[in-house]
Amino acid sequence: MRKFNIAVIFGTRPEAVKLAPVILALRQQPAAECRVCVTAQHRNMLDQVLEVFGIKPDTDLNLMQPNQTLGAFTGRAVTALDRYLADTQPHLAIVQGDTTTVFCAALAAFYQKVPVAHVEAGLRTGNPRAPWPEEINRVLASRLADLHFAPTTASRDNLLRENLPAERIFVTGNPVIDALFMAAARVRENPPVIPELRQVFDNIAAGRRRMVLITGHRRENFGAGFDNICQAIAELARRFPEVDFVYPVHLNPQVRRPVHAALGAAARRNGNIHLVEPLAYLPFVYLMEQSALILTDSGGVQEEAPSLGKPVLVMRDVTERPEAVAAGTVRIVGTDQARVIAETERLLSDNAEYARMARAHNPYGDGRAAGRIVRECMNFLMLQG
Repeated sequence: MRKFNIAVIFGTRPEAVKLAPVILALRQQPAAECRVCVTAQHRNMLDQVLEVFGIKPDTDLNLMQPNQTLGAFTGRAVTALDRYLADTQPHLAIVQGDTTTVFCAALAAFYQKVPVAHVEAGLRTGNPRAPWPEEINRVLASRLADLHFAPTTASRDNLLRENLPAERIFVTGNPVIDALFMAAARVRENPPVIPELRQVFDNIAAGRRRMVLITGHRRENFGAGFDNICQAIAELARRFPEVDFVYPVHLNPQVRRPVHAALGAAARRNGNIHLVEPLAYLPFVYLMEQSALILTDSGGVQEEAPSLGKPVLVMRDVTERPEAVAAGTVRIVGTDQARVIAETERLLSDNAEYARMARAHNPYGDGRAAGRIVRECMNFLMLQG
């Protein structure tokens, strides 16, 4: 039996989460030899996810540098990935999403005449500066890819409007839901211990308090956007002393500095603001399950939380994931301080409004996306000979 060499290339925690089910499914294919290459665009957070799913990279380019710029990382990544692909000559390269690693891997594969399969293809806001630089990364990746795995019909329609060939576009769902279902089953069976939040979880279990989960890291929110978000959180903590506000603060210095500067004193004063270090994947899934609602600018959380029945307020002006907004489980609130406060206050105070948003809904898949993606990859390779 002929073996096909398939390179799965990624660099960040979200990519690792979404590609882990694909890697595990590829490993079940007798005709596939799956090789994992990481750029380590996010070093520590990436390693945590790989450990959860039992994945060890075959090649670790280890490109991350302190305070790296996008331009410097792009140059290093294209050079390193070009060399990697020239040396290994895979039959197919699989990338996921919209990171700088995705664009660099797709470009390097194009230069080496290696076909590219793009997982989570077709997401669009139509605004090249929001999210920045992700919108341009995914548009360019689509122009370079040979196979497009769209999570939803809306994403497929975006690709069709860009005149990409219909026969190369497949609606598969998003493998983030596959990963979430695996992780949720594990944390329900064996809840992780997060020492600094032990009292928060004890109060939730006893029905004494609720918890709001906050995440934020988008570059377009750097500066005034993060300042507004932090001021809103401080005011919400003051208005709702019976609610805990938990914020795992991203490692990027441009996130950590304003968050700790704006919320550090309020956290010490109020006692219901908890600024914690970024959490590994399983503890973070547990945190989502324990939360009453989520404030975020993350794309992945918009996909995961509706599956857990958690209302999501998106602190961005646009989203490339309109399906959950249409379903009523996600609402865009931007970074205006007054609006973030008003929308959060409404969900914390209005039981009927909360109930309308807090219902499990899976617009992004049924947990079987990885199998569909692998099937179409193998069909493509068989036809290519």
